[in-house]
Amino acid sequence: MLITQTPLRISFFGGGTDYPEHFEKYGGAVLGSAIDKSAYFAMSKFYSRMFDYSIRIAYRKVECVPKLDDIEHIPFRECMRYAGAFKDVEINHSAEMPAFTGLGSSSSFVVGLLNTVYAFQGKLVHGLDLAYQAIDLERRVLGESVGCQDQTFAAVGGFNLIEFRSIGNFSVNRIPMSYQRLQELESHLVGVFTGIKRKAEDLAKKQVAKATENSARLIAMRKIVDKGYEILASGKGLEKFGRLLHESWVEKRSLDTAISNPEIDSMYQKGLDAGAFGGKLLGAGGGGFLLFFVPPDQRQRLINAFPDKEQVDFRLDAPGSRVVHMGSR
Repeated sequence: MLITQTPLRISFFGGGTDYPEHFEKYGGAVLGSAIDKSAYFAMSKFYSRMFDYSIRIAYRKVECVPKLDDIEHIPFRECMRYAGAFKDVEINHSAEMPAFTGLGSSSSFVVGLLNTVYAFQGKLVHGLDLAYQAIDLERRVLGESVGCQDQTFAAVGGFNLIEFRSIGNFSVNRIPMSYQRLQELESHLVGVFTGIKRKAEDLAKKQVAKATENSARLIAMRKIVDKGYEILASGKGLEKFGRLLHESWVEKRSLDTAISNPEIDSMYQKGLDAGAFGGKLLGAGGGGFLLFFVPPDQRQRLINAFPDKEQVDFRLDAPGSRVVHMGSR
């Protein structure tokens, strides 16, 4: 049995500039990190001649089918087809975080499954090449209006500033930080689940349709990415980073009315009132996790402000998609 681990991600700055509809014209960049919450796949050989089906896959449900085309789960089916797994396999998927929460789980699924099938076949496809393939599959095969940051963080991992120049031409720049400063940054982060799940694809389509209209705002958001990088790399006080998050969130929520709503705005204000310097909604918007940047001495106060909400701590700089177990086949 072969087992892979693929990280989810959080994005601090630049989300929205990673859509080709924008960066092919103006360039784009995102500052963010792969995190210690992951998707897992386990794959093994299936002896189909002893059964009445040739493929078994498991996620929230189990599918046992005689041929690939009978698989109901479209991303599962098309990832397997794309990577060349057509029969005599069993693949199981599990994840530490649910889908539709703003952590890039859909793209981590695609990256992780492609990497799993390739590794099982003895092929080495990793880093940006794996990200490019996942983007091609999601956009061309699945027809989804996705950006390009989620697949890149899932594939390469790390805490990075990623520049998007054109499709197939990305630059990954690791953020130069000591381990102590990274820990200090992590101590300021609190993720609060809004309780609202939403499909990013629906919001993404709206944002893509308004890419030209929002170009000036997106260009301004791209500049904020460089400011965030400079704060982290130069050793400046992290309060500036938190306040920049607030500035970026104000800019992002102006892209479309569906990005936020009164419930999210109320939760965000509650976080500021509890001592946060700033924060943002993770992902495309509309729900998922609110990420707050709060000084450590106010951390418990912020946590106490949301007694009925699930709260999650994030560790940054996780490795990209990788094989974590290789048994005999």
